[in-house]
Amino acid sequence: MKQIYLDNSATTPLDSRVLKEMMPYLTEIFGNASSIHQVGNDAMKAVMDARGHVAKFLNCPGEEIYFTSGATESDNIAVLGLVRAIVAKNPDIKPHIIVSAIEHEAVLEPARALVKEGKAELSYLPVDNSGIVDPEALKKLIKPNTALVSVMIANNEIGTIQPIMELGRVIEEFNQGRKQKIYFHTDATQALAYVECDVKNLKVDLLSLSGHKIYGPKGVGVLFIKKGTPIYPLAFGGGQEKKIRSGTYNVPGIVGLGKAVELIADKKTRMKSAKDLKVLRDYCAKQIIKKIPKTRINGDMKNRLPNNVNFTLEGVEGESVILMLSQKGIMASTGSACSSGSLDPSHVLLAIGLPAELAHGSLRITLGKQNKKSDINALIKALPPIVEKLRKMSPLKIK
Repeated sequence: MKQIYLDNSATTPLDSRVLKEMMPYLTEIFGNASSIHQVGNDAMKAVMDARGHVAKFLNCPGEEIYFTSGATESDNIAVLGLVRAIVAKNPDIKPHIIVSAIEHEAVLEPARALVKEGKAELSYLPVDNSGIVDPEALKKLIKPNTALVSVMIANNEIGTIQPIMELGRVIEEFNQGRKQKIYFHTDATQALAYVECDVKNLKVDLLSLSGHKIYGPKGVGVLFIKKGTPIYPLAFGGGQEKKIRSGTYNVPGIVGLGKAVELIADKKTRMKSAKDLKVLRDYCAKQIIKKIPKTRINGDMKNRLPNNVNFTLEGVEGESVILMLSQKGIMASTGSACSSGSLDPSHVLLAIGLPAELAHGSLRITLGKQNKKSDINALIKALPPIVEKLRKMSPLKIK
């Protein structure tokens, strides 16, 4: 059975050019990049070259790029590391954190952990029914002790793109004359291949990303930390990455990440890919809405990633749809793969106003550069009878 993969927001296939770049560092140049002998030096040169590719893409100095195991670790360092650094310097302060209501759990959970420890206050920046935050709402939440604002560029479930530059300008204005600076963090993981990620234009102090969302390897990511931003390390050891992230360098992974970033760096290529995916995505959205009654699209169709469409299929459980599609060789998801084991409805869909019973009936289709119209046609053929069958079996009532 041919497999059709429509879950590219969960992970992407490794680009053959990325694998080719990685291979020598898996077999021949296998040295520890911290070793001072020649093989170690060769490995460190590869790390520095990759650092340069990422720095050029984000438009920042290489010294502001820190390699991690992925965006989850990067998010945790950004949230926990910043707040703990501020508290260490001034134990009397309780920093205030603002996060959007639809952030990834990798941001939400460390923020909540700090609240439980009594080290921080936490406010949620609401979103509208399309999943977009309002910069005016941010202004109302900022307090004298606000130390961190974290808003992702693009949401991993519904694909909505946030007005990060406007939020950055709001924070920049508030920072004028403030005793406690507000630091701005964004998770760019889903946006990297489609949205401008120049950290200077975005006006961010911290930015997280992962390699495996851009056809690179799993297990490697980056945290951009603007010079002067206080960060307390979460792990201690050999002192790699200027003591911010100790641990033996994952040289093959870092090389692969650097190559993956290099491949998406050309703006014309990026725009062409985004345009092609948008055509395919819009075709998918139109056909499913047409062929399956009582179906709605979640999120803003204008301010949205070009490869993402998220549906609510009324009267069915999303997990059942995914399993039945998988039996037909079609791979999709209900939302974030990181929380796929949870029985709770998506906090993202609840935040945009969906009741819990509808939030359970979500289907996320996320396209990649390998997808073709024939893949969408196969989905359109398979999905309606699955939904019809599940609706007949379901105790959920269709209004």
